Amino acid sequence: MKPTIIFSSVILLLLCSIFKVQTEDCFCELKNLGQLFPMQKLEEIDRAFTNCIDVLAQEQLTEVDILLDSLHYRLLNLQEDMGRLEKENDDGIYGVISLRIIEIELSEIGDLILKLNSTSHRHRALTGNLAPQVKNLKSELEKLTDYDRMEVVKKHHENKKLKRHLSDCQAELKITPAPNITPAPGNCPFGHLLNVSGPHSYMTTVYGTSYPYGSWGMDPKPAPGKEGWYWLVALTNSNIYANYIRTYSSQSALIASQSAGDVIITSSNPTTNSLIGPGSVMYDNALYYNCYNYPKVCRFDMTTKSIHSVELPGAGYNNKFPYCHLTSCYTYTDIDLLTDESGLWVVYASEANFGNVVLSRLNASITLNILQTWNTSLFKKAISNTFMACGVLYATRYVDKDIEEIFYALDTTTGMERGNLSIRFRKVSGIVQYLNYNPRDHLLYVYNDAYILTYQAVFG
Repeated sequence: MKPTIIFSSVILLLLCSIFKVQTEDCFCELKNLGQLFPMQKLEEIDRAFTNCIDVLAQEQLTEVDILLDSLHYRLLNLQEDMGRLEKENDDGIYGVISLRIIEIELSEIGDLILKLNSTSHRHRALTGNLAPQVKNLKSELEKLTDYDRMEVVKKHHENKKLKRHLSDCQAELKITPAPNITPAPGNCPFGHLLNVSGPHSYMTTVYGTSYPYGSWGMDPKPAPGKEGWYWLVALTNSNIYANYIRTYSSQSALIASQSAGDVIITSSNPTTNSLIGPGSVMYDNALYYNCYNYPKVCRFDMTTKSIHSVELPGAGYNNKFPYCHLTSCYTYTDIDLLTDESGLWVVYASEANFGNVVLSRLNASITLNILQTWNTSLFKKAISNTFMACGVLYATRYVDKDIEEIFYALDTTTGMERGNLSIRFRKVSGIVQYLNYNPRDHLLYVYNDAYILTYQAVFG
């Protein structure tokens, strides 16, 4: 409470006069001859000090911590890649790629060190600007000590501490153990996405460099006995279409190109018997893809060979809203399927949303209905790819032929969009035609100009 009168710091002159009237009441006249404690002035000084602390914390600690975290992960990547290079044949393609990756890493580390040095100079200037303000506040606070005859300021701060302790105690009493359930979208138990390290594996497909467009990965929800299987879809018809899925029973089989067999997509309906574009994903033993020449998502069951589909209302297709960079676009990337901890998603764009990204969550079953939709402010032709992780949509953009950057995020729980991320990762070639996150191993699976790569998503 704010005291209106501090009795210890005022002098009260009590002048009592007894008036003899019929009721013989006693009247007292009170006069305040002292000064009220200037509590408002004290609160102004308190707010000013708090503002100084916030400025320093925001401008210095946060920026430095982010830069140091990035430098830490870059150094770890460099150590891993140096170890890999030592084991490779310098005369082969892998040695050349590793040397190029290490060269890029050293450049990134140099940039981070320059940023740290620049940050240090800015912080010295900031401290210089704040020093006169702090000196002035100190002078004002010393003036208030004349009023503080019963340590009002001290008691005021002690009361604030007691309130904080009480709030903390109440909060602890309300805490209950979190139930063991599937994480809801946007509530990632691993924390925020901090970095993407790698590539940890890279190779060309069985087709060499003949087919630069395609998709691949592991099923996040595999059929029993197929936990270690990989799938691959190369767009073998004009880099646009495909009608079969190649499978591999292990990573070694994938490396040795020993296929476990091809599963052909068959249907009497011409709009569902072929897939178009590199946006396919495998989930729960079914392949989800953009149906041929139509704004639909198809579901092909790998066991029963049955096909079901759902239309995406107003979705652009056949190169109406593909992924792009600079003046080039990635053909037939209008409809992109994604997976994460909470299931199956699809990214597309529509005229109703002015060509901006639309995100829908799908029911990953034979009903294949749309569960929920988010309209974003992100123009689809201004990004190069997307992926989901813990209910958060991330978008990438082309930086140059060696670097891709994760710059955007949409949290589907809060609806908040951020366009200021800067998580960069290295490529083997210029264009990333396919990018998807697997919640089972926390890896990003990438199809990069006929190279198939994996990257480790780092949370914290």
